[in-house]
Amino acid sequence: MVKFTGVNHLAMATGDMDGTIRFWRDLIGMRLVAGLGEPGYRHYFFQISDRDLLAFFEWEGVQPVAKKEHGRPVQGPFIFDHVSFDVDSEDDLWELKDKLEAAGFHVSDMIDHGFIHSIYTHDPNGIPIEFSHNVEEIDIRKYPQMRDKEPSRVTLEGAEPNAGVWPEVQKSTPIEQRIVYAVAGSELFHGKKTTE
Repeated sequence: MVKFTGVNHLAMATGDMDGTIRFWRDLIGMRLVAGLGEPGYRHYFFQISDRDLLAFFEWEGVQPVAKKEHGRPVQGPFIFDHVSFDVDSEDDLWELKDKLEAAGFHVSDMIDHGFIHSIYTHDPNGIPIEFSHNVEEIDIRKYPQMRDKEPSRVTLEGAEPNAGVWPEVQKSTPIEQRIVYAVAGSELFHGKKTTE
């Protein structure tokens, strides 16, 4: 079974990379660890943790989205509600709240979700973000808890992945056919852009 180690990166979009850097690096405190670019294209990466990154494409003409309240139901085509970033301590949440408010950003009250405490805000691109801290004595990763009052049949199957739900792999990709193609950005790290 595949072992996941975290979120490699979340990819967002901005029309203002400099404003995005000012928010995520200088206000929130995430290191800017990689930048790919050429005229008309930038793709920058901020470090969330030792394993996880937040990325932004800068595309001309991208405008901030209208602010949507986190978790508020919508209708029609929709793909993304909000992203939550974990912090090390409750004090970190209060520090972020104070910094964001001092910089003129609206921040929610501290919310108790039972297993996490959270604050909510939006970045300059209108992206809805949450900062969360795990309640110390409740670890849903070690001890999953289903508190839905009317869970579906599929939900009641439990926390662990179920084998046999999807078709099994009939033919794995042979090693000699496992080709990694160099595309935008690779030349900045490897010296040249090639495609085999």
